[in-house]
Amino acid sequence: MRVLLIEDEDKLCEFIKKGLEEEGYEVDVSLDGRSGLESISKNSYDIILLDLMIPEIDGLEVLRSIRERGIDTPVLIITAKTSKEDIVRGLDSGSDDYLTKPFSFDELLARMRALLRRSKRGETHIMEYSDLKLDAYSRKLTISSKEVELTEKEYMILEYMFKNKERPVTREEIATHVWGEKAGSTNIVDVYINFLRKKIEPLSKKRYIHTIRGIGYALKDEN
Repeated sequence: MRVLLIEDEDKLCEFIKKGLEEEGYEVDVSLDGRSGLESISKNSYDIILLDLMIPEIDGLEVLRSIRERGIDTPVLIITAKTSKEDIVRGLDSGSDDYLTKPFSFDELLARMRALLRRSKRGETHIMEYSDLKLDAYSRKLTISSKEVELTEKEYMILEYMFKNKERPVTREEIATHVWGEKAGSTNIVDVYINFLRKKIEPLSKKRYIHTIRGIGYALKDEN
């Protein structure tokens, strides 16, 4: 899931970006309204987090411009403005929800999940391969109608393998995708692959995660 954060407070940007990336989101940051609109014109996002009091072009103008262009991406306003008039103006300009500062990260995540579920993009949030279904919102795996709870890292690894299904991916690729530069050793990938196998294999007659000797792993529908 790709997120655009338009916010000019550096510390808040760093806090939100780090937290969302740890939850498996891809996050782009724009520090002013003009660069935010440029990002929107060049990229497709699943949700936009928008502060109202930003330089160059203020948040309400950014919001109006987004909607005038026919872009229906969910927009969550995050701002220090708390008056009813400000809230009404934001909603009337096309925002989908409103979160006032200060807020907890858990509340931000909950608001985002709610908007993503209601979004017209909801039809594309489930990835399927053979009898496996991976839900990007609930972060759950379904195997022949049986649900499996995944940890965040397990989900991120499996999501990456879904996107590269039937193609061998290296341990280094997986480690970089999930842990970034903090990955250190790729041995951690083997540990989590083992966790996934223990959750998947008892519920299916098939072996989906295959070891590719000398390379890494591949998601394949074969025994």
